[in-house]
Amino acid sequence: MTTGGNGEEQQGRRLFGVSLTDRPVWQQFLICSSGFFFGYLVNGICEEYVYNRLQFSYGWYFTFVQGFVYLGLIRLQGFTTKQMVNPWRTYVRLSAVLMGSNGLTKGSLAFLNYPAQIMFKSTKVLPVMIMGAFIPGLRRKYPFHEYVSAVMLVIGLILFTLADAQTSPNFSMIGVAMVSSALIMDAFLGNLQEAIFKMNPDTTQMEMLFCSTVVGLPFLAVPMVLTGELTTAWSACSQHLYVYAVLVFEAMATFVGQVSVLSLIALFGAATTAMVTTARKAVTLLLSYLIFTKPMTEQHVTGLLLITMGIVLRLLPEDKEKKGTAERQQAKAQRGEEKRRGDGVEEETSPLV
Repeated sequence: MTTGGNGEEQQGRRLFGVSLTDRPVWQQFLICSSGFFFGYLVNGICEEYVYNRLQFSYGWYFTFVQGFVYLGLIRLQGFTTKQMVNPWRTYVRLSAVLMGSNGLTKGSLAFLNYPAQIMFKSTKVLPVMIMGAFIPGLRRKYPFHEYVSAVMLVIGLILFTLADAQTSPNFSMIGVAMVSSALIMDAFLGNLQEAIFKMNPDTTQMEMLFCSTVVGLPFLAVPMVLTGELTTAWSACSQHLYVYAVLVFEAMATFVGQVSVLSLIALFGAATTAMVTTARKAVTLLLSYLIFTKPMTEQHVTGLLLITMGIVLRLLPEDKEKKGTAERQQAKAQRGEEKRRGDGVEEETSPLV
């Protein structure tokens, strides 16, 4: 498993007071992944309840409320603007993409059922890997086997999701357009976050989440006003105040997940994080079968096997590759040093010729 940067980039990285960078790589990965899985499994349950049980489908407004909960939680963590190491303008593009992705993803549940949405979002890892080659500051290239791993993971989850739907998913062209737009934004999102961490290793997860939320909240006002969702959602939620309790609880859990995701991106890169988020979707669906004792079909088993094979393919070769890459880089550095020394000797002796 490769990390997202060198030792300097990881210096002082912490997650809710727990030091990450003085631990082995596998422990870093396990801690960050556990925080992410916890936060977003709770998030999935709350979204199912609000959108499917209560029929409240106000994605932009719910993202707006979630943003203010984030700001309160970040303040409780002791973060202030005096701790910022990047200018505000660094977060403009990131904030627009983040809020757009969150709002469109939540809003799409009004037009797509949950399995259909997961099926679309499960393809996220592929555009993230492709877009990583074009983001300034990254220009990341991945070996062929990592693309194969991503394809296996995506196909496996799609098979599992389609089996879960039992009947044809409830597709609406509006929902398809919304979740597809969110998918495009996701391709930029993780890579932009990784680029900021890479260009300024002193950037903390709290700073990134705080600044992207503060800068991003005004972006949400435009779609809320244009669609009339602001007044509609306010009126509906005012009549059912317990919805706010669900939203706050969801935001608190998602906050843990978000900070954990940013830690994964900082330490392991956007593509590895996208693999983890895709695997989480499979776990969400699998847990629904364990909790509600649904029947497992051959298509479910096939999907789970492909997911497992994709994850194993991604993880197994990493140590050998990392060692080989380090050896090649060391050999290249030695050759460069020898060349520089040779040039220096030539410059010193040339006046005597």
